[in-house]
Amino acid sequence: MKRRMTKDGKPRQDGANRRDFLKYSALAAGYGVWVATEKNEVALAQQAANDRVNVAWVGVGGKGDSDSSQVTKFANLVAICDVDEDHTNKKLDELKKAGKPAPKVFNDWRKMLDEMGKEIDACGVSIPDHNHAIVTIHAMKLGKHVYTQKPLTHTVAEARMMREVANEMKIVSQMGNQGTATPGLRSGVEAIQAGAIGNVKEIHIWTNRPIWPQAPKLMKWPQAESVPSTMNWDVWLGPAPETPYNHEIAPFNWRGYWRFGTGAMGDMGCHTCNLPYMGTELTEPTKVKAVCADLNPVTYPAWATVEYEFPNPKGGDPIKVFWYEGHFGYVNMKKDRKTGEMVPDMIQNLPPTPLFHGVKPSDSGSLTVGDKGTLYSPQDYGGSWMLLPKEKFEDFKKPEPSLPRFKGNREDDNMKLEWINAIKGEGKTLSNFNYASRLVEFILLGNVANRNPGDMLEWDTKEMKFTNNEAANKLLKVEYRDGWSLT
Repeated sequence: MKRRMTKDGKPRQDGANRRDFLKYSALAAGYGVWVATEKNEVALAQQAANDRVNVAWVGVGGKGDSDSSQVTKFANLVAICDVDEDHTNKKLDELKKAGKPAPKVFNDWRKMLDEMGKEIDACGVSIPDHNHAIVTIHAMKLGKHVYTQKPLTHTVAEARMMREVANEMKIVSQMGNQGTATPGLRSGVEAIQAGAIGNVKEIHIWTNRPIWPQAPKLMKWPQAESVPSTMNWDVWLGPAPETPYNHEIAPFNWRGYWRFGTGAMGDMGCHTCNLPYMGTELTEPTKVKAVCADLNPVTYPAWATVEYEFPNPKGGDPIKVFWYEGHFGYVNMKKDRKTGEMVPDMIQNLPPTPLFHGVKPSDSGSLTVGDKGTLYSPQDYGGSWMLLPKEKFEDFKKPEPSLPRFKGNREDDNMKLEWINAIKGEGKTLSNFNYASRLVEFILLGNVANRNPGDMLEWDTKEMKFTNNEAANKLLKVEYRDGWSLT
């Protein structure tokens, strides 16, 4: 085939040639090294239109609204898909006002991939957790680079498969835990790895979730309602069991249901666990145990504390990791002194007070405890941190950067920029599926433990099974509804 040429006699990067350019750039990005500009900063380069990546986005409501808008700063948004036409209409109006071309519109991601497969280079996925794997894996098997929102998958088995398919297809992947792009998280990772707090002994992570209805207020399925005329409920359900529509499930409260969401751990774990997990270079746990309240078959528990044990990458004693969710859950009932009635015995589900060295605990955050000190991040995304006790580290100087930095602090934008740049062969993604799938697997094992409270589950990561609990093994994956498959 004769190659098309530019006016100055150079080969054009469009059509098949353009796709080849992106393909080989992605191969280089996946197995190469970080490419950074002066002072280790990633530049926001201006690209010609025919060099820009063509992206489709599945889910343009909720988090998908901002995700799909942000990617237009760095790529061509050529197709959008959402089960609710109100979301796609809103997105089309927004793009029109911004003077951007109108993408093709779909309400079924399968039709979108069938019809647009030859026209797109990459696919974003910002939909409920139970649909993450099926959409992402189908896109990857078509050779599409993928950006999938946290928590990446609904089950442990899906997380493992996501990593395997990404590696097999050699695509560029990124999970949407945007704190990864902040300079604060990257400097915190560098500080831990440089030995600022010595050898890590234990990690404590806590969240103010849940903020949606679940136990004890909600422990049964809501009544069936008519599906809105704008909504494709069958595609929203995807591989999940047949379930009647109710506005209390979609568009947001699905997070609290076992069937669709991943609870507090899935919602925030990929953010709040990210800094200590990456900094300590953890892999997969060997043990996990949970205690929780109001365990039921419909929703996640009212509160939970999960304890993990990880091999220490530097050798020596294992590292213990503790997760706390549901501030102010209750352990049992007690008698009220004034009325004599039995009332919930409330607790604040946080790490032990002495670990904070006199600093007031935040609503969400993490403590990475070493034998020389503690790194405390008082927020979900790990974008800020301090070393404790404060007086011991007054003269502390941050180590020289070993990870790239972005210009500006637009963390969500920068996650997309890093992904698009990697597709074009400029650096690689930090939250790629090799890393993110392991982070998610660790988090989701906590949800399995929550359904087997009190049992110390022993995890064999190579065989992907618990060696001492067959009931827990049955929760590592779910059966897909007829007509829905990962193959």
